Amino acid sequence: MKTTETKARAGVGVPGAPAEEVKSALQGFLNEFKGFQDEMTSKLQQQEERLTMLDRKSLTAGRPVLSTAVDDGAPHKKAFGAYLRSGDDDGLRGLVLEGKALNTQVNADGGFLVDPETSDRIRGVLRATSSLRSIANVVQVEATSFDVLVDHTELGSGWATETAALTETSTPQIDRISIPLHELAAMPTASQRLLDDSAFDVEGWLAERIADKFSRAEAQAFVSGNGIDKPTGFLTHTAVANATWAWGSLGYVPTGAAGDFAATNASDAIIDLVYALNAEYRANATFVMNSKTAGTVRKMKDADGRFLWSDGLAAGEPARLMGYPVLVAEDMPDIAAGTHAIAFGDFHNGYTIAERPDLRVLRDPFSAKPHVLFYASKRVGGDVSDFAAIKLLKFAVS
Repeated sequence: MKTTETKARAGVGVPGAPAEEVKSALQGFLNEFKGFQDEMTSKLQQQEERLTMLDRKSLTAGRPVLSTAVDDGAPHKKAFGAYLRSGDDDGLRGLVLEGKALNTQVNADGGFLVDPETSDRIRGVLRATSSLRSIANVVQVEATSFDVLVDHTELGSGWATETAALTETSTPQIDRISIPLHELAAMPTASQRLLDDSAFDVEGWLAERIADKFSRAEAQAFVSGNGIDKPTGFLTHTAVANATWAWGSLGYVPTGAAGDFAATNASDAIIDLVYALNAEYRANATFVMNSKTAGTVRKMKDADGRFLWSDGLAAGEPARLMGYPVLVAEDMPDIAAGTHAIAFGDFHNGYTIAERPDLRVLRDPFSAKPHVLFYASKRVGGDVSDFAAIKLLKFAVS
């Protein structure tokens, strides 16, 4: 009979080499699992620390304000200043200031960045400038064009008797005016040394430069733009004598003299222009002319010797001509033979400006070293939306 020791030597009933391998593999698995547990414990601890830190920030944000003075070193301004000077946008990503995130818009290649404060300043300046924007209909769109549906025909009607058969009347026609959006761009330049000197308001300087360029380009296009890569100005459309006016053109009233007002009763042309416009539009109508023309018109008097022109009684109120406000737009033509130097109409109905709400700013420190280029762009379009709402004064005999 064999003993246990003998059985062990023979390999009977005792784990051999394969069992040892299983044991070794199991031990390795346990070691790796323990390492995984340690790693997860460490990550949980780090997450708890982050949550604790966020709680502290929330408590800090909820504390009462100790001072109402403006903090020139606010994090969002520091971050934007760092971006302008060195291109470092790390501070702008995920910036949190008392629970409010600084929204940025970055395109696929990471080049464009929209700063809300700068774009708001630019839009504010554009609204404040003396251009058609201040009296026109301004809409914001997300598409590449804006369509205006206009019903400019009359619905037929007639008197009917009790027994007579009704006759068919005409049906109004709907026209669609499509206003494409074009890209308006500006590219001011600053030296790197100037940007490194943070003693002045970089954001304000940038906004003023861009707004000035945009406002001048827009004002010119809304008046006389040819519609090629820019808005279509209202003076670009065909002008015909108001007696033969038809949809698709603007009606004009002649002054009776080539390149000037008539020698006698010069103010009659202004009166004729006002009443060439239908009553439904006159209530919200505005005169549009440049400074030279305004200097001539404000000297006019009626038959009783009273000036037709009156200055605004309150600050910011426009001057008035025959009781209607006057917009001085320098892009209107001067008085000359055959020019339409004065316009009168309801521009809110007559001219529509369509634009996209976003404004993009690209910082380029490489193309013009040692200067830095700031390329800003926006999409805007404009065109006449109601041809019956605007009338022109032509400085011609007929």
